[in-house]
Amino acid sequence: MKAAVVTKESNGKVEIKDLDLRPLEAGEALVDVEYCGVCHTDLHVAHGDFGEVPGRVIGHEGIGNIKEVAPDVKNLKVGDRVSIAWFFEGCGTCEYCTTGRETFCRDVKNAGFSVDGAMAEQCIVKANYAVKVPEGLDPAQASSISCAGVTCYKAIKVSDVKPGQWIAIYGIGGLGNLAIQYAKNVFNAKVIAVDINDDKLAFAKELGADLVCNPLTVGDAGQWIQEQVGGAHAAVVTAVSKVAFNQAVNSVRAAAKVVAVGLPPETMDLEIVKTVLDGIQIVGSLVGTRKDLEEAFQFGAEGKVVPVVETRCLHEVNDIFEEMEQGKIKGRMVVDLKKK
Repeated sequence: MKAAVVTKESNGKVEIKDLDLRPLEAGEALVDVEYCGVCHTDLHVAHGDFGEVPGRVIGHEGIGNIKEVAPDVKNLKVGDRVSIAWFFEGCGTCEYCTTGRETFCRDVKNAGFSVDGAMAEQCIVKANYAVKVPEGLDPAQASSISCAGVTCYKAIKVSDVKPGQWIAIYGIGGLGNLAIQYAKNVFNAKVIAVDINDDKLAFAKELGADLVCNPLTVGDAGQWIQEQVGGAHAAVVTAVSKVAFNQAVNSVRAAAKVVAVGLPPETMDLEIVKTVLDGIQIVGSLVGTRKDLEEAFQFGAEGKVVPVVETRCLHEVNDIFEEMEQGKIKGRMVVDLKKK
């Protein structure tokens, strides 16, 4: 099978190689991969930002059909359409796995980083961790929900925004466009989209954003949001930018939450007096649990969230990485593993 693997130098590129898969072990299933979305995290893995993993098959936004199951597997059958997500497997017994916070398991395995992922024609999954894709959900769109979608859905959950309240979404890229849709169509919030790209802000308006803000035009986005609506009730930062994180803290009203999702390499500045006196909470949110993904998929199947995707070929992954680094991508790039 063909697969995209991290180069020996971990230089931010991948190589397309022919690989052979081992036989299935207990509790596993073999997936014929249909689609795999390309995520900024894949770029981090290719660069070795989380630790170098040369030879690793990348990809954690995979959707495919079960081709074979191990004899002991009862929850999946041949033909089922399932996901291959970043949260590949937890230990199942720690305090996080047993209290609905399984993504924080200290022994977690992540697809495309600590184990081989879905940017390949076939992939082996743990059957208990492969979430089924509901009927009526396009598989290419489902690939985006399996990471970007569920990440945004969970972050908005964590923000505690209520219907009719204002939420600021910083960064309208592959995650932000889905965050707008979940915030508007699932949580019934009012959305402020913040980005430095006017084309992405126009896209945000098309998706239903109530207000859009370009800090290059208005200046400090936090101050602008305070002037417009008296401060947001919550903010979710998907942008890979220290500036965005700092402005998000200044954009919210007292007792609000700022949810950190993007992973810029810098540290954010934090005004302690404002944080304390205004009771602002700054919380990290990491993808979503299997239950979160099940819910996120269902909202997609109901048409409340429609990922904007463009399909590409496997040999174009390095081109996609370059476009990603240059900020040129609108929506989500998805590799069609059947496309030559």
